[in-house]
Amino acid sequence: MKLFKNIIGRIWALWGLMLFVTTMVVALLFMLPCFFLKDPQRAGLQQKVSRVWMRVFLTLIGCPLKIKNKKVFEKNKNYIIVCNHNSLMDVPVTNPFMAKPTKTIAKKSFAKVPLFGWIYQWGSVLVDRNSEKSRKQSYFDMKAVLSMGMDMVLYPEGTRNKTNQPLKKFHNGAFKLAVDTQHEILPAILFNTRKILPADKFFYLMPHTIELHFLKPTSPLGFSAEELKNKIFEEMWNYYEANY
Repeated sequence: MKLFKNIIGRIWALWGLMLFVTTMVVALLFMLPCFFLKDPQRAGLQQKVSRVWMRVFLTLIGCPLKIKNKKVFEKNKNYIIVCNHNSLMDVPVTNPFMAKPTKTIAKKSFAKVPLFGWIYQWGSVLVDRNSEKSRKQSYFDMKAVLSMGMDMVLYPEGTRNKTNQPLKKFHNGAFKLAVDTQHEILPAILFNTRKILPADKFFYLMPHTIELHFLKPTSPLGFSAEELKNKIFEEMWNYYEANY
Protein backbone atom coordinates (compact mmCIF):
# COMPACT_ATOMS: atom_id res chain seq x y z
CA MET A 1 0.00 0.00 0.00
CA LYS A 2 2.82 2.39 0.89
CA LEU A 3 4.62 1.61 -2.39
CA PHE A 4 1.42 2.20 -4.37
CA LYS A 5 0.87 5.54 -2.61
CA ASN A 6 4.44 6.61 -3.37
CA ILE A 7 3.98 5.78 -7.06
CA ILE A 8 0.70 7.72 -7.21
CA GLY A 9 2.37 10.63 -5.41
CA ARG A 10 5.12 10.81 -8.03
CA ILE A 11 2.67 10.59 -10.94
CA TRP A 12 0.52 13.31 -9.38
CA ALA A 13 3.62 15.45 -8.80
CA LEU A 14 4.36 15.27 -12.54
CA TRP A 15 0.76 16.29 -13.29
CA GLY A 16 1.06 19.13 -10.77
CA LEU A 17 4.33 20.37 -12.25
CA MET A 18 2.90 20.41 -15.77
CA LEU A 19 -0.17 22.30 -14.57
CA PHE A 20 1.88 24.75 -12.54
CA VAL A 21 4.08 25.71 -15.49
CA THR A 22 1.16 25.95 -17.93
CA THR A 23 -1.05 28.04 -15.67
CA MET A 24 1.93 30.18 -14.59
CA VAL A 25 2.63 31.23 -18.18
CA VAL A 26 -1.00 32.30 -18.60
CA ALA A 27 -0.93 34.17 -15.28
CA LEU A 28 2.31 35.91 -16.22
CA LEU A 29 0.67 37.40 -19.31
CA PHE A 30 -1.81 39.20 -17.06
CA MET A 31 1.02 40.34 -14.77
CA LEU A 32 3.09 41.99 -17.49
CA PRO A 33 2.12 45.52 -16.32
CA CYS A 34 4.06 44.72 -13.12
CA PHE A 35 7.25 45.50 -15.07
CA PHE A 36 6.12 49.13 -15.23
CA LEU A 37 4.23 49.55 -11.95
CA LYS A 38 5.60 50.39 -8.51
CA ASP A 39 4.44 49.10 -5.14
CA PRO A 40 1.85 48.89 -3.77
CA GLN A 41 0.14 48.78 -7.20
CA ARG A 42 2.61 46.17 -8.47
CA ALA A 43 2.14 43.89 -5.47
CA GLY A 44 -1.62 44.40 -5.70
CA LEU A 45 -1.80 43.30 -9.34
CA GLN A 46 0.47 40.34 -8.69
CA GLN A 47 -1.75 39.30 -5.82
CA LYS A 48 -5.04 39.61 -7.72
CA VAL A 49 -3.81 37.57 -10.67
CA SER A 50 -2.15 35.02 -8.37
CA ARG A 51 -5.41 34.58 -6.47
CA VAL A 52 -7.20 33.48 -9.65
CA TRP A 53 -4.20 31.45 -10.77
CA MET A 54 -3.94 29.58 -7.48
CA ARG A 55 -7.68 28.91 -7.29
CA VAL A 56 -7.52 27.27 -10.72
CA PHE A 57 -4.27 25.41 -10.04
CA LEU A 58 -5.26 24.13 -6.60
CA THR A 59 -8.61 22.91 -7.88
CA LEU A 60 -7.03 21.06 -10.82
CA ILE A 61 -4.55 19.23 -8.56
CA GLY A 62 -7.29 18.24 -6.11
CA CYS A 63 -6.24 20.62 -3.34
CA PRO A 64 -9.12 23.08 -2.87
CA LEU A 65 -8.53 25.88 -0.38
CA LYS A 66 -10.92 26.76 2.44
CA ILE A 67 -10.42 30.05 4.29
CA LYS A 68 -11.77 30.67 7.79
CA ASN A 69 -12.10 33.90 9.81
CA LYS A 70 -11.01 36.37 7.13
CA LYS A 71 -13.35 38.87 8.78
CA VAL A 72 -10.64 39.55 11.40
CA PHE A 73 -8.96 41.89 8.89
CA GLU A 74 -9.96 45.54 9.32
CA LYS A 75 -10.01 47.73 6.21
CA ASN A 76 -8.18 50.66 7.76
CA LYS A 77 -5.29 48.59 9.15
CA ASN A 78 -2.36 46.65 7.80
CA TYR A 79 -0.73 43.81 9.65
CA ILE A 80 2.30 41.67 10.23
CA ILE A 81 0.91 38.23 9.49
CA VAL A 82 2.75 35.26 10.99
CA CYS A 83 2.10 31.83 9.56
CA ASN A 84 3.26 28.30 10.30
CA HIS A 85 5.55 26.75 7.69
CA ASN A 86 5.31 23.06 6.77
CA SER A 87 5.75 22.88 3.02
CA LEU A 88 6.85 24.62 -0.19
CA MET A 89 3.10 24.89 -0.82
CA ASP A 90 2.76 27.51 1.93
CA VAL A 91 3.93 30.68 0.16
CA PRO A 92 1.71 30.36 -2.96
CA VAL A 93 -1.23 29.53 -0.72
CA THR A 94 -0.84 32.40 1.75
CA ASN A 95 0.24 35.47 -0.21
CA PRO A 96 -2.57 35.58 -2.81
CA PHE A 97 -5.35 35.16 -0.28
CA MET A 98 -4.63 38.00 2.11
CA ALA A 99 -7.11 40.87 2.41
CA LYS A 100 -4.92 43.54 0.79
CA PRO A 101 -1.66 43.87 -1.18
CA THR A 102 0.93 41.79 0.62
CA LYS A 103 4.61 40.98 0.56
CA THR A 104 6.15 37.76 1.85
CA ILE A 105 9.65 37.28 3.20
CA ALA A 106 11.23 34.85 0.76
CA LYS A 107 14.49 33.21 -0.31
CA LYS A 108 16.46 35.28 -2.80
CA SER A 109 17.62 32.14 -4.63
CA PHE A 110 14.09 31.39 -5.93
CA ALA A 111 14.04 34.72 -7.77
CA LYS A 112 16.56 33.24 -10.22
CA VAL A 113 14.08 30.64 -11.52
CA PRO A 114 13.11 31.59 -15.11
CA LEU A 115 9.67 33.25 -15.45
CA PHE A 116 8.58 32.20 -11.95
CA GLY A 117 11.30 34.42 -10.47
CA TRP A 118 9.54 37.55 -11.75
CA ILE A 119 6.24 36.62 -10.12
CA TYR A 120 8.05 35.56 -6.96
CA GLN A 121 9.94 38.82 -6.47
CA TRP A 122 6.93 41.05 -7.22
CA GLY A 123 5.24 39.59 -4.15
CA SER A 124 8.27 39.25 -1.91
CA VAL A 125 10.92 40.90 0.18
CA LEU A 126 13.93 38.86 -0.87
CA VAL A 127 16.58 37.77 1.60
CA ASP A 128 19.79 35.78 1.41
CA ARG A 129 19.87 34.05 4.79
CA ASN A 130 23.61 33.45 4.44
CA SER A 131 24.32 37.17 4.18
CA GLU A 132 24.16 39.37 7.28
CA LYS A 133 23.97 42.44 5.04
CA SER A 134 20.97 40.98 3.18
CA ARG A 135 19.21 40.09 6.43
CA LYS A 136 19.66 43.64 7.74
CA GLN A 137 18.45 45.16 4.46
CA SER A 138 15.38 42.92 4.43
CA TYR A 139 14.37 44.35 7.81
CA PHE A 140 14.37 47.89 6.39
CA ASP A 141 12.55 46.64 3.29
CA MET A 142 9.82 45.12 5.46
CA LYS A 143 9.40 48.40 7.30
CA ALA A 144 9.00 50.12 3.93
CA VAL A 145 6.32 47.60 2.91
CA LEU A 146 4.35 48.35 6.06
CA SER A 147 4.76 52.11 5.61
CA MET A 148 3.13 51.79 2.16
CA GLY A 149 0.04 50.26 3.79
CA MET A 150 0.68 46.70 2.70
CA ASP A 151 0.63 43.61 4.90
CA MET A 152 3.82 41.68 5.56
CA VAL A 153 3.71 37.86 5.81
CA LEU A 154 6.42 36.18 7.84
CA TYR A 155 7.13 32.57 8.81
CA PRO A 156 8.61 32.85 12.31
CA GLU A 157 9.75 29.21 12.35
CA GLY A 158 12.31 30.27 9.74
CA THR A 159 12.42 27.00 7.81
CA ARG A 160 9.89 24.26 7.18
CA ASN A 161 8.74 22.34 10.23
CA LYS A 162 9.87 18.76 9.69
CA THR A 163 9.01 17.64 13.21
CA ASN A 164 5.83 15.96 14.44
CA GLN A 165 5.02 18.99 16.60
CA PRO A 166 2.49 21.68 15.61
CA LEU A 167 5.20 24.36 15.51
CA LYS A 168 8.94 24.81 15.69
CA LYS A 169 10.56 27.39 17.95
CA PHE A 170 9.89 30.94 16.70
CA HIS A 171 12.59 33.44 15.76
CA ASN A 172 12.33 37.02 17.03
CA GLY A 173 12.24 38.96 13.73
CA ALA A 174 8.50 39.26 13.16
CA PHE A 175 7.88 40.32 16.74
CA LYS A 176 10.71 42.83 16.85
CA LEU A 177 9.26 44.31 13.65
CA ALA A 178 5.85 44.55 15.31
CA VAL A 179 7.21 46.28 18.40
CA ASP A 180 9.37 48.67 16.34
CA THR A 181 6.55 49.65 13.95
CA GLN A 182 3.59 49.18 16.32
CA HIS A 183 1.74 47.10 13.74
CA GLU A 184 -0.54 44.38 15.04
CA ILE A 185 0.41 40.73 14.70
CA LEU A 186 -2.23 38.62 12.94
CA PRO A 187 -1.63 34.85 13.21
CA ALA A 188 -2.50 32.56 10.29
CA ILE A 189 -2.46 28.77 10.44
CA LEU A 190 -2.25 26.42 7.48
CA PHE A 191 -3.53 22.89 7.74
CA ASN A 192 -2.62 19.89 5.55
CA THR A 193 0.09 21.39 3.31
CA ARG A 194 2.61 18.97 4.80
CA LYS A 195 0.38 16.09 3.65
CA ILE A 196 0.26 17.48 0.11
CA LEU A 197 3.93 18.36 -0.37
CA PRO A 198 5.90 16.71 2.45
CA ALA A 199 9.29 18.18 3.21
CA ASP A 200 10.85 14.70 3.58
CA LYS A 201 9.78 13.33 0.16
CA PHE A 202 11.29 14.24 -3.19
CA PHE A 203 8.95 14.95 -6.11
CA TYR A 204 5.77 13.87 -4.35
CA LEU A 205 2.31 15.41 -4.36
CA MET A 206 -0.85 14.05 -2.77
CA PRO A 207 -4.29 15.70 -3.17
CA HIS A 208 -5.89 17.03 0.02
CA THR A 209 -8.05 19.96 1.06
CA ILE A 210 -6.04 22.92 2.40
CA GLU A 211 -7.36 25.13 5.19
CA LEU A 212 -6.13 28.62 6.03
CA HIS A 213 -7.40 29.95 9.36
CA PHE A 214 -6.90 33.49 10.63
CA LEU A 215 -6.80 34.31 14.35
CA LYS A 216 -7.58 37.62 16.02
CA PRO A 217 -4.78 40.19 15.77
CA THR A 218 -2.75 41.23 18.81
CA SER A 219 -1.45 44.74 19.44
CA PRO A 220 2.25 44.92 20.38
CA LEU A 221 1.51 47.78 22.80
CA GLY A 222 2.96 46.97 26.20
CA PHE A 223 4.82 43.87 25.02
CA SER A 224 8.51 43.24 24.49
CA ALA A 225 9.36 41.29 21.34
CA GLU A 226 10.07 38.21 23.47
CA GLU A 227 6.76 38.46 25.33
CA LEU A 228 4.85 38.97 22.10
CA LYS A 229 6.60 36.00 20.51
CA ASN A 230 5.71 33.72 23.41
CA LYS A 231 2.08 34.87 23.44
CA ILE A 232 1.56 34.30 19.71
CA PHE A 233 3.39 30.97 19.81
CA GLU A 234 1.09 29.70 22.57
CA GLU A 235 -2.03 30.92 20.77
CA MET A 236 -1.05 29.27 17.48
CA TRP A 237 0.05 26.03 19.16
CA ASN A 238 -3.21 25.73 21.10
CA TYR A 239 -5.34 26.57 18.05
CA TYR A 240 -3.50 24.04 15.90
CA GLU A 241 -3.96 21.27 18.44
CA ALA A 242 -7.64 22.10 18.94
CA ASN A 243 -8.47 22.19 15.23
CA TYR A 244 -6.16 19.65 13.57
